[in-house]
Amino acid sequence: MQSKVFITGAASGIGRETARLFAARGWRVGLADRDGAGAESLAAELGGEAARAFACDVTDPDALSGALQAFSGGADGRLDLLVNNAGLLHIGPFEEMPRADHAALIDVNARGVVEALLAAFPMLRNAGGRVVNLASASAAYGTPDFATYSATKMFVRGLSEALDVEWRRHGIRVACVMPSFVATPMIAGRHSASMARLGVQLRAEQVAEVIWKAAHGRRLGWHVGGRYRAIRLLTHPLPGALKRRMMHWVSGYPGSG
Repeated sequence: MQSKVFITGAASGIGRETARLFAARGWRVGLADRDGAGAESLAAELGGEAARAFACDVTDPDALSGALQAFSGGADGRLDLLVNNAGLLHIGPFEEMPRADHAALIDVNARGVVEALLAAFPMLRNAGGRVVNLASASAAYGTPDFATYSATKMFVRGLSEALDVEWRRHGIRVACVMPSFVATPMIAGRHSASMARLGVQLRAEQVAEVIWKAAHGRRLGWHVGGRYRAIRLLTHPLPGALKRRMMHWVSGYPGSG
C-alpha cells in the first residue's frame, strides 16, 4: 500500500520541496495551501498519481477536515504522516508591529498547527502514523525582532514534546524540526541583525531532507543549520545572563550594562 503524507503550506518553500522529495520516493502527497493555484500547479508537476491539491487554510477546521478526509479516504481512512509546515513571518520591534500582524502569527503558527493535528488525528491513529511539526531555531530562546513569531515556535516545540508522550498510546510518534534561516519566499526582502550575523545559509531542499529523516527516525528534536547548532551547544549549559548576552550580540540590541 502506498504511504500517504499530508503537507500544509505546500505551495512554496519548505513545503514544496518536501512534497517533491516524498513524491520522488514513492509517497502519495496531499498538498494543502491557502494558495490553491500554487498547490494545483505543484500537483500538476508531480502528477495525478503522486499528488492531490487542496485549497485550504489551516485556520479553517472544516476545510482542513474535509481535505484530510478526501485525501485519506474518509474519517476511517489512513494517514501515514502529517507535516505541519504552514506558517507566517512578521518581524520588527514588538511594539511597532501592527496588532493584526501579531494576531495573524498566533492564529496561523500556533492555532493552525493545533487545528491540523486535531483534524488529522483519526487518520493518523488508524495508520499508527507520524507527525513532523515545523518549529524554528527561534524556539530555543526568545529572539528579538521575532518576539511573537519566536513565541509561536516555542508553542510548537512544547506541543510536539507533549504529544510525543501522549500519542504514543495511539501508536503515533511526533517529531519537531527546528531550522535556522532558510532561503524561501517567506524571508525574501526581509532584514534583521540576526539574519545578517547568522546568515541565511539553508536551502529548502536541505530542510526537506531533515523532515524525511525525522519522519523515519526516533528522535523528537531535529536542529537544522550548523551555525545554529554550534551556538546552541555553546549556550545551552550557560547561566541565563550569559544566554541573554549572547542574544544581545546576535540581535544587535544594546545591553543594559
